Formats: sequence, C-alpha cells, structure tokens
Amino acid sequence: MVTSILVFILVLSILVLVHEFGHFVAARRMGIWVREFGIGLPPRIFGKKIGETIYSVNWLPFGGFVRMHGEDSSEKIRPKEAFVSKSKGARLFVVTAGVLMNLLLGIFVFSITYFFTGLPRQTDRVKVVEVLPSSPASEIGLKSGDVIKKVDDTKITTSDEFVNYVDSKKGEKVNLVIEREENGNIRELELKVVPRKTPPSGEGPLGVIISTTEIYYPPYWQRPFYGIYYGVKEAVFWGKNIVSSLFMMIVGLFRGEVPKDISGPVGIFAITSEAAKLGFFSLLNFMGILSINLAILNIFPFPALDGGRLIFIGLEYILGKKVPEKFEAAVHMAGMVFLIILLLFITAYDIKRLILAGGISGFLNSFGR
Repeated sequence: MVTSILVFILVLSILVLVHEFGHFVAARRMGIWVREFGIGLPPRIFGKKIGETIYSVNWLPFGGFVRMHGEDSSEKIRPKEAFVSKSKGARLFVVTAGVLMNLLLGIFVFSITYFFTGLPRQTDRVKVVEVLPSSPASEIGLKSGDVIKKVDDTKITTSDEFVNYVDSKKGEKVNLVIEREENGNIRELELKVVPRKTPPSGEGPLGVIISTTEIYYPPYWQRPFYGIYYGVKEAVFWGKNIVSSLFMMIVGLFRGEVPKDISGPVGIFAITSEAAKLGFFSLLNFMGILSINLAILNIFPFPALDGGRLIFIGLEYILGKKVPEKFEAAVHMAGMVFLIILLLFITAYDIKRLILAGGISGFLNSFGR
C-alpha cells in the first residue's frame, strides 16, 4: 500500500509539475516576472532566489505551482513585467502553455511505450490469447498461442468470422483446425468441441479470448519514427474518448442524470495501483492517458481552469476592452470553490464505493454497473 501511495504521488506530481513548467517557460518567454516556481505545494521547506525568481521545494508533494507577477490586482505591479499588462496574445500563450505541455507529455510517454513494447499490427491469423478455466476450450486442450485456421470447413481469417460461426453452432459439435508451435516446429491439429448454449456471464460459448493483432518490433533505427506516429495516434484516440465522455456527462447532468462512472483522486489511485502491478510500461501508458485527460479538463471553459481564463481573454477580443479584474477574480474564486466542493463530494463517494466493494479490485469492477 505504501508503495502504491508513493507511485500515485510521483505520477500526479510529474503531471502537475510538467503543466506548471509549461506556464513558467511561457511566462519567462513573454517577459513576465515569475515570482516563484515551486516544486510541491506550501508550506515551504526551503527556497533559493536566482535572479528575481524564487525556486522552492515545499512540504506537500503534489506537483508544483507558478506565481507570476500581476496575476491578481491586489499587488503593486511593474507594468512591463506583469501578467495582467501583457498583450492578449502573450496571455493566451501563457495560459495555454500548461495544456500544451501535458499533450506533449502524453505523446512522449505513448511514444516511449511503443518504442520498447512494439507496435500493434492487424493480421489474418486468429490467435488464442487466453483460455478460460473450466471452459469447453480448456477441456479440449486449446492453448494460448494456438492459431485457429478453420471451423468445420469454414476458413477463419477474422475474429468476427470465428465468433459468428461458433455462436451459430451452440450445443452442436464443431471441428476446430488449429496450428500450434512446439519446440520451434509448427503442426496442425484437429479438435472437436461443443460450444455452450448458456455460458457464464462475461464468457463466450467456448470460453476463449482471441485476437488478430500481433506485436511487431521494427528495427531500432525505425522505432523513434514509428513510436512518435503511434504516440500521436494514441493521444488523438484518448483525446476523442475523453472529450466524448465529458460531453455525454454534461448532457446527462442537464437531464438530471447522475454519472455513475465519474471518479476522483481515489479512483485514479486505484487504477494507478493496478497499472503499477502490471509493470512499468503499463504504468507509463496510464500516465499518458492521465496527461491527456489533465490537458482536456484544464482547457474546459470553466472558471478557475485555464479554459476559464481563455474565456475572459476571448471576451476582451470581442468587447475591445478588459473585463474588470475584480469581477474576473471573483468569478475564478467562485469556480475554485465549486471545484473544491465537487472534488470533496466525488472523493467521499469514491471512499464509500471502495469500502462497499471490499477493496481496489472490487472498486474497479464496480464501474459500468
């Protein structure tokens, strides 16, 4: 449990720190005085001033923060170095830089994962991935790695062909022609099996998991290019899914529906813990998903988020003048209070669900029910 907590803190800290580092670099680039760049959250352990910026390490080990001069109107500002005095374009760049860094981090970790773990490639070979215990497939000796060539006299080249044929033969004896590799030799076997009419929930008539996807390892010199290509594809895939889920959740809220699969820090901790158990690259892949998630949530047009700040910059473009700073600050404060209350509510709901589920595995299985 201690290890899981440390891994969770590390992953979360990297994501937030990278986000804040994006704001920091952009602010410095635009000539904004960054008063402090902190690792962790206050209270401060120690800090060192280099130039006019304090670089600090803080007690709460969750990410970091950037404190820019002129972010609020309560301090006496130096116009040339204040965030609020900069052009709309400069402020737009600084606000979006954190989101951009999270997107780039997501692409980077996906690319690294593909570089080391190989690339998925579709084939016309239906391979057995897993044989479920106490199933017809298990009883006839079907093994992981077997390739299904034919069912009766029907040649099989896709998963759908196999599933549809077996479904049509429930309760009837069928003949499987498989290809099996043993000790470097490939041989063909014929196995007879009767698909179940009423398989257990979550299982098919044969109790076998199949796939037509294989893992391809290109030459090392090609892997960076393939890795980046597949990393971008993975980021786009998850970006679309997250945006779609967010949209459906908002539509559901307007209909008075309470989203069942929403989760907060407790849920993220549970998934991080399980991903870590599967290995380093599973954890790295999940961190990429979280980074894309953080980018999209931050760009969402809600007060206190980066997207909320973009709304006010957009209004400035439309109106031709700034929205009063005190009004904007009040709106962001109200948004922050709402988000904190929402986070506490989700956390309490997650803790209740975790207790009722009897642990992390049961908690994760409760999603989608």
